[in-house]
Amino acid sequence: MSHVGAYQAKTHLSALLDQVETGASITITRNGRPVARLTPVLADSPAAAARRIIGLRAKVGKGNLSMKSLINEGRR
Repeated sequence: MSHVGAYQAKTHLSALLDQVETGASITITRNGRPVARLTPVLADSPAAAARRIIGLRAKVGKGNLSMKSLINEGRR
């Protein structure tokens, strides 16, 4: 996995997407601190996606988190 500064990521996004398309993961940093990651999209079947969602809901249900609270947190 490679690290790229935010400015470089902005100016070379097309080239970075080409790398990600081939399977690479790229971490984007700001002032040397990781802030985002570009990763390939998984081409899973709908059944595999459903299993991941069910697994996430099971993990969320064990704590005091709810799907609604996670969605609202993401909207802030």
